[in-house]
Amino acid sequence: MQVLNTLYVTTPESYLHLENDTVRIEVEHETRLRVPLHHVGTVVCFGNVMLSTPLMHRLADSGIGLVLLDGHGRFKARLEGPVSGNVLLRQAQYERSRDPTFALGIARCCVAGKIKNARQVLLRGAREAKDAADGASLGRSADDLAAALRALPGANDLDALRGLEGEAARQYFAGLRLVVRADARETFRMDGRTRRPPRDRMNALLSFLYSMLMNDCRSAAEAAGLDPQVGFLHALRPGRAALALDLMEEFRAIADRLALTLINRGQIGANDFVEREGGAVLLEGDARKAVVVAWQERKQEELTHPLLEQTVPLGVVPLIQARLLARSLRGEMPEYLPFVIR
Repeated sequence: MQVLNTLYVTTPESYLHLENDTVRIEVEHETRLRVPLHHVGTVVCFGNVMLSTPLMHRLADSGIGLVLLDGHGRFKARLEGPVSGNVLLRQAQYERSRDPTFALGIARCCVAGKIKNARQVLLRGAREAKDAADGASLGRSADDLAAALRALPGANDLDALRGLEGEAARQYFAGLRLVVRADARETFRMDGRTRRPPRDRMNALLSFLYSMLMNDCRSAAEAAGLDPQVGFLHALRPGRAALALDLMEEFRAIADRLALTLINRGQIGANDFVEREGGAVLLEGDARKAVVVAWQERKQEELTHPLLEQTVPLGVVPLIQARLLARSLRGEMPEYLPFVIR
């Protein structure tokens, strides 16, 4: 399926190959879709999808990103052509990443944005709760996150900051279950955040959404001329896009809100998941397509950016934030200002 300029391939055993200036998608030797290359900015493949070598070469030559995710939506690899971007900006990024004080400041801003937005999810849930006890419990969880925010300035190193973030996340996910409508809570019961693989339906849905968010944030970092591998909050590790992970923290609550909407409106249910050997839970094919469409529709919704005070589509906000981060790295802003939901 093609949404905006991203081609998502979610059908298992699909085969993509180059046909003149077009991507041709076949399933069991039957052509399902043809997409002109000039309409495509990124190709994202979920699970067991095959691609021809000529197509991969052409994507690289045309600057079209190829992202490979496993069946759970977990990032596996990315194919891209020659690195572009402002070398002076990247040099500043590398130098800043080695400055403990500056790195801690950026990391603290990322965590603050994440906690503020997570708190808004709980406060909204408290306002809309049909049960008074649920509303009161969500209010207390929101207060716990407010306390975590007040503690952030006292975190004097990255380990302390990550500890505060981890505890805030635990409190948040403990409260998030009460935002799920009462008759769906057993189906979408969540015993904390589990990944690699997700062990329940809620975690499977969140992991799938986070994988798409991660791809958007990595693309935003690259578009701004930044190196997605060199971050501040997340430790450097081979193969890890640390900066993209930093950037996505403030947007996780948006993915969480969408997951709650899909569940509470009955758009995603118990039968949309399968359990694999070993306890891994996976969002099944048709439901994946529904979530992809819902995510892309959400990205087209317009909002007022709190710093720019301009109306922009939500999908553009990661790029705006990446550029604000670049300004901070160049010393044009005193500190990075995360995106906060209003």
